[in-house]
Amino acid sequence: MSCADLLFEIGTEELPPKSLDDLSQSLASELVSRLQDAGIGFGEIKRFAAPRRLALFISDLSLQQPDQPIERKGPPVKAAFAADGSATKAALAFADSVGVAVSDLERIQEPKGEFLFHRGIRKGLATKDLLPKFLHESIDKLPIAKRMRWGSSTAEFVRPVHWIVFMLGEDVVDANFFGLTSNRITYGHRFMAPGAITLTKASDYEDSLRTAYVIADPNQRKAAVVNEIQSCANAVKGTAVMREQLVNEVASLVEWPVGVVGRFEERFLSLPAEVLSATLEDHQRYFSIKDASGKLTTQFVTIANIASKNPDEVRKGNERVVRPRLADAQFFWDQDRTHHLESRIEDLRKVTFQVALGSYFDKAQRVVHLVEHLGPAFNLNQDQLQLAKRAALLAKTDLITGLVGEFPELQGTMGGYYASADGEPSEVSKAIAEHYHPRFAQDTLPSSDIGMVVALADKMDTITSIFAIGQKPSGTKDPYALRRLSLGVLRMLRERQIDLNLKPILKSAIESAHQFMGASRDSKIPDPQIVLDEVIDYLNERLRGALMDEFAGITTEVVDSVLALDIHSPIAIQRRALAVVEFLKSPEAPALSGAQKRIVNLFKKSAPNSINLDKQIQFDSPEENELYAALVEFKPQVELLAQNGQFTEALLLSSKMRKPIDNFFENVMVMAEDPQIRERRLALLHAVRSLFLTVADLSYLPG
Repeated sequence: MSCADLLFEIGTEELPPKSLDDLSQSLASELVSRLQDAGIGFGEIKRFAAPRRLALFISDLSLQQPDQPIERKGPPVKAAFAADGSATKAALAFADSVGVAVSDLERIQEPKGEFLFHRGIRKGLATKDLLPKFLHESIDKLPIAKRMRWGSSTAEFVRPVHWIVFMLGEDVVDANFFGLTSNRITYGHRFMAPGAITLTKASDYEDSLRTAYVIADPNQRKAAVVNEIQSCANAVKGTAVMREQLVNEVASLVEWPVGVVGRFEERFLSLPAEVLSATLEDHQRYFSIKDASGKLTTQFVTIANIASKNPDEVRKGNERVVRPRLADAQFFWDQDRTHHLESRIEDLRKVTFQVALGSYFDKAQRVVHLVEHLGPAFNLNQDQLQLAKRAALLAKTDLITGLVGEFPELQGTMGGYYASADGEPSEVSKAIAEHYHPRFAQDTLPSSDIGMVVALADKMDTITSIFAIGQKPSGTKDPYALRRLSLGVLRMLRERQIDLNLKPILKSAIESAHQFMGASRDSKIPDPQIVLDEVIDYLNERLRGALMDEFAGITTEVVDSVLALDIHSPIAIQRRALAVVEFLKSPEAPALSGAQKRIVNLFKKSAPNSINLDKQIQFDSPEENELYAALVEFKPQVELLAQNGQFTEALLLSSKMRKPIDNFFENVMVMAEDPQIRERRLALLHAVRSLFLTVADLSYLPG
């Protein structure tokens, strides 16, 4: 079958750099999905994405869709023909829809009766006739939050579109996109080669653009950016700081990367390193340079989008831009330190945390309250507890400072610096600096117990108070980042192995939020118990997902078997879940799980009674006595193991009861007619079930 290379390019104004890769991947995946559904074969797929273009190149694309078999079931035969054997409207309509005469239709027999049936072949279409539709559909599916219009056109896209290239081999595919007719003309670098480039064939695309100073392949362009940064840093005998996210963003901003070394005045090195990094990297998209000792130098690398004939002017231009930014940072740094953080506490009353929940001053009071509850879990003594409360009180005061107003991403970090400058104890400064940690999945945890307590209290207050005002996350909407905060809470407790019962802490946090709400407004306040249940369920769902991602063998059923015991310590849930996974490897697991399910089903018919089982009780069969004896033997041992956290050992020891349990169910009629006998047997099963509930509810497990 004949093949040709496909090239499709959308030429635009500068595309948003942070969306470029997502747009490119989506365009490719959507088109490939449609080609596969149509049965059209193809070879290599290459994505091209640069600031002014999105393009796809697909080699060896089949020019013809293969013929496709058709099978369609029609109306029942009894409805297809009249009494005289003539075709009814139903039969005629079906035959017409498949393009044959009624006499050419087959009949098939099914359980529901006999039906008319058509088998045929649908002739495959030319690929060039299918591609415009496929590409229009793919473009419509692109993840564009807000589409824009331009000029008098009604077309919409993420940025104005100026040209369309659409070729199969050497031929242009006639189509219209965004009000533009497709052709073979693309354009090079906006400044270095702005003229039109006429492509002879689709495979000329990449090399033609490179000749015109455009590296269209995003991976090659990223490699070029990294090479330029490293070369510039090596030239000044330093090491560049290259965050992956910043490298990706810069690579999406340039078509022809050229590195330039700039520098700033040495006096700015007195600023905290985080301020320098925020100014250079986050705001200017420059790359800082460190010396051999790891300290920041006065030099930086900027990536220009042009090979200038006068690179010195490019350098001077970037230095002129960064100088006032650093001067502003220096000014705010000096001004902020003229006021102690303590003097800013009252000013927090002027900064709203959430309208229904008051100011950051109110939040600080709630966090201090939670710190008192959390301290014992971390074995904080009274002096440490006072330091933690002090840090909680001051943690948000840097929101009032000029530097954080200019660089919001430095909140917390600057608070730590200011607290240190104020002469606060180092434990307080460090806790303030780290109380937002972990800020993302791979971020570090607070390094001290005091910092952990403050960070947990702050996150728990936000989670519970937002739930308390009915603003819990829904779908993809999570304006208060509660999912991230919840995962942070779980990470801290699990990684530090803190066995903390969250329920009373969360309950106290919700009560604090409700007290403020009740004092500040007259609207209806939700039931605290309902809010508590919602928060616990939300945290448990985050924990379930984390455990299933991290540990092989942990399934929804495994986690449910532990959560059924109403346990609210994330690390305890994790340990028990891992024990259940180990238990499931034993040959006894399915039988014991099945036995637990059977007990649960029996209890649905007749609730277990409260008969006290003791050594004097007389059962009516050897199997009952055997099961009771095993229960008496293993119960104290299993409970002791569980109390010591030896959950796997406890379950494996419990599994030794399999034989007496099997014998009991094989030979004993639990629901005996004699009510006293029935009650004793149900009581025995209740005691057996209670033993297995020491670690998890095995009735949730497969078996």
